[in-house]
Amino acid sequence: MPVEFLSDEQAEAYGTFAEEPTRPELERFFFLDDVDRDLIALRRTEHHRLGFALQMWCVNCTSVSDHGAR
Repeated sequence: MPVEFLSDEQAEAYGTFAEEPTRPELERFFFLDDVDRDLIALRRTEHHRLGFALQMWCVNCTSVSDHGAR
């Protein structure tokens, strides 16, 4: 991924955690809850459900470092 627009400090920190996430944070972002599973179940085929679940996980995974709410 191009990182020319980032400062040297930002490029160095890219893809790392600002601080070590806690176990509850990791569980929240790496496990699907009932709401997540309900959203996934609305997809038409198994392929769509898998793709949607992976996209949901990627968004959750990348937002761990921001400590943002889902």
